[in-house]
Amino acid sequence: MSTPVRASDTPFPIDVEAGKSYFWCACGRSQKQPFCDGSHKGTDFTPVKYDASDSKKLFFCGCKQTGNPPLCDGSHNRK
Repeated sequence: MSTPVRASDTPFPIDVEAGKSYFWCACGRSQKQPFCDGSHKGTDFTPVKYDASDSKKLFFCGCKQTGNPPLCDGSHNRK
């Protein structure tokens, strides 16, 4: 499998809305970070769907190395 592009050295704080689905960019190539814009086409990557059950602020991974996709697990601190 390919290595994703590191889109950010910090997570993306996003206010999600209950009942909505979000598609996190796993490849790091999207111009609409942290969400997918289709830039993964032609790669081994596919976006990760997140279904929000509650309206709240979440921190979506920016380094693309999280062990808990699509949310940040602090992996950006372990360069």
